[in-house]
Amino acid sequence: MIVVEALTHDERVAVARLRALLELLPTALDRHLTDAGLTSFEFSLLEALFEADHHRLRLTALAARTNATLPRLSRVVTGLEKKGLVGKAACEQDGRATNAVLTDSGERAYLDNRPHFENAVREMILSALDPGGVQRLADISYAILSKLDPDRRLAVTTDGSAEDCDADPRRCAADPAPRRGS
Repeated sequence: MIVVEALTHDERVAVARLRALLELLPTALDRHLTDAGLTSFEFSLLEALFEADHHRLRLTALAARTNATLPRLSRVVTGLEKKGLVGKAACEQDGRATNAVLTDSGERAYLDNRPHFENAVREMILSALDPGGVQRLADISYAILSKLDPDRRLAVTTDGSAEDCDADPRRCAADPAPRRGS
């Protein structure tokens, strides 16, 4: 029989607060994009495509950059395709792969709604933090994500930088290098 020490009260409170945050934040961000007809996850896909060279990414690279499973990403990309915001194109270097491509309408939707999303993030998350809080939040989140993603499948855990997907072995030769400082 394995004896495991019970969680302390403080540990239970910390986990309960994390669960509440994970439950409430996506819905709260979604409310700020309601008028645009987008969810915060759809917005993050448009953002990743907007920042990519030629506004194009292989679906596996897009999944890694948005921290999504490939099945979820595929469903959402199909929905964005129906809205005319994203298209799909075969990867020229690998006929088995599919690229997501930001359309002109998708670019407009992203640019028009970026201020709403950024204001929501500042209002709901960043304004609650003191000057060092952003870095502490990033460090704490990374420490937990590193345990949850030990294979570093998600872009935010490749090396601690959300911008660096160069180490992703699933990148297609047609995938552009990620832009820096965008």
